[in-house]
Amino acid sequence: MVLPIVGTAQGAAALAERLLGNEVRHFVFCGIPASEASGDTFFVAPSADGKYILIGGNNDISMAVGLNYYLRKYAKVHVSWFNTEPLQLPEKWPLPPCKEGGKAAVPQRFFLNYCTYGYTMVWWQWPQWERFIDWMALNGINMPLALTGQEAVWQEVWREMDMTDDEIRAYFSGPAHLPWHRMANLDGFGGPLPQSWIDGQKELQKQILERERALGMTPVLPAFAGHVPSRIAELSPKADIKRLSPWCGFEPTCFLNSTDPLFADIQRRYLAKQEALYGTDHIYGVDPFNEMDPPSWEPDYLAAVSNGIYRTLQQSDPEARWLQMSWVFYYKRKQWTPERLKAYLTAVPQDSLVLLDYFCEKTEVWRETEGFYGQPFIWCYLGNFGGNTMLVGDLYALENKLRSALNESNRNLIGVGSTLEGFDCSPQTYEFLFSSVWGVSANNFVDQWADMRYGKENKTVRKAWHLLADSVYKDWSFYGLGTQMVARPDFEGHGTYYTKPYYSYNNDRLLEAIRLLMKKPVDRYGYEYDIVNLLSQWMGNHFMDIRNAFTEAYKAGDTMAMQQAYRAAERLMCDADLLLCSKREYSFSHWVSAARQWGGDDKVLCDYYGIQAHTLLTVWGGPVLNDYANRLWGGLLKDYYWQQRWRPFFEGALQARREGKVFDEEVFKHDLSEREQAFAQRTWSLLSYKIPPKTLQQAKEILKRIDQGVYNP
Repeated sequence: MVLPIVGTAQGAAALAERLLGNEVRHFVFCGIPASEASGDTFFVAPSADGKYILIGGNNDISMAVGLNYYLRKYAKVHVSWFNTEPLQLPEKWPLPPCKEGGKAAVPQRFFLNYCTYGYTMVWWQWPQWERFIDWMALNGINMPLALTGQEAVWQEVWREMDMTDDEIRAYFSGPAHLPWHRMANLDGFGGPLPQSWIDGQKELQKQILERERALGMTPVLPAFAGHVPSRIAELSPKADIKRLSPWCGFEPTCFLNSTDPLFADIQRRYLAKQEALYGTDHIYGVDPFNEMDPPSWEPDYLAAVSNGIYRTLQQSDPEARWLQMSWVFYYKRKQWTPERLKAYLTAVPQDSLVLLDYFCEKTEVWRETEGFYGQPFIWCYLGNFGGNTMLVGDLYALENKLRSALNESNRNLIGVGSTLEGFDCSPQTYEFLFSSVWGVSANNFVDQWADMRYGKENKTVRKAWHLLADSVYKDWSFYGLGTQMVARPDFEGHGTYYTKPYYSYNNDRLLEAIRLLMKKPVDRYGYEYDIVNLLSQWMGNHFMDIRNAFTEAYKAGDTMAMQQAYRAAERLMCDADLLLCSKREYSFSHWVSAARQWGGDDKVLCDYYGIQAHTLLTVWGGPVLNDYANRLWGGLLKDYYWQQRWRPFFEGALQARREGKVFDEEVFKHDLSEREQAFAQRTWSLLSYKIPPKTLQQAKEILKRIDQGVYNP
């Protein structure tokens, strides 16, 4: 099955003009006839007269990939997914020496996750989306998940079904938690959802979809999966509505059986209203039972649910195809036995259900399910949970896993994608994933990445990045990954389930790579971003050594050694905070400011969004998920992780030992919970630097202090 892709060179040329401005005059875009393309194909070449760079492709996305190929390899230019990273263009545009190009190994390239709409994109406005959509095109992504603005559609549906606006907005969660409301995990948390948010997101979605379609993408819009307000159960007492299992401490939500006539009615209403507002591309994301138990585990029941969902899609849109994430089949793999899963998947006609194999770097579900029992699937690299800032992503292992899947998948592997929960600090891994689809090897990609982040070829910088790829980027992400710095204080281990300070590499090797990169610093934003990323990670790792030294001194009753470790920890965390604040992508104030902007001139709304921004990245919304979205970010590091957590811990333990007492950890934890909740209710980040420090100056100071042993306990 190949989903339709449309477009002309106009979309790619417009993208180039947005990025390059007047410099676009050096490029000519031309289409490849379908008869010559045989799949998605691009080429770059010098023009016959040597005046222009030719970018060719069978559609806009292929030509965008060709442009990116040229920018990386010859111009040494990197286009980030963040619009905060400026493009730094060359003074001269070198001609490629000959015609060269690539062909996509798969027709579909998927991107995004429900959670990304919370952990990264929740506060975005059009400027952020515009750059990101261009980045997706440059990286060959033609099937993005498009969830923005669906609450405007649901509001119309629920109004028609006799719910009041107050009831509807109270059913929706607050903006930061909408992804989990959309997956039926929770209702109403952080609500009621402001009407201005619903209206603003509706207009934003129209812009997003218009641009994605102009580039030839096939956006995946949502459809009804069975999640209904409890009020609907009251209004329709005969409907087959049951409570799902509770999720992470929240109240269970309501599920309407897809075989009930009311299900088809709601599906019809929703899809009709969504198409009227946003159009359709005939592929819909439908994800029942995410991380929850269905009302029954009987295979016949599960088959009836999936068949009912598909049938209602077809009744509303005869061209409909269903896309479902297979995360739940991994997450609850003990319950989703082969008999149950086969019943569920094969109840949908062949090729009408596309599965996202969600976490393939860890477990390839297709290998354990006879290739999803024949249904087409997309092989996905997840790579990040909660937006945690840790150095993860093994390019070489990723290359080998994907190559094996392409060779062994029995032809029902139709795409490659990423289902990242948040845009983390390892962008190279995602860009390599999509480059590999077009034939770029991991080894060559490392060289390209080093060149474009530095702005030119440099042997020392290449050596540093190969050292990182070979020795540091060797782990996969898992939920709860975070340095000891961002963990709840404890003498041993880590204070919460969702802050596991794990890394398998030697921290000295990371420092060696940083020193190589710092040999000849350059004024390049991407280069400085990498220095912040890598050096703050080294500092986060080193903090565990300080904590461990403090613990040993506490056990020995050595207050002088405890004081020394305490001061080393304070210096380390404050210096790391300054470094992180030098780049907006690592700034908590930037996150909170973006949230507050959605309130406009209404201070009450600004404060509401500010609380949302604080809550998600700290306590999340309940004790079960505390710290899930932990971040090594400037402002957050000093004002939350240091001031509210580690400083009181160090001072309390030190004072106890000075008085000859045992530190009362239970009292500390009780007080800590109150401080955490108080911080989550803040409306603004108190510690923000009016003049951010200069990245390289701060990095040099930190390296000097490392040499001087300032951070040694």
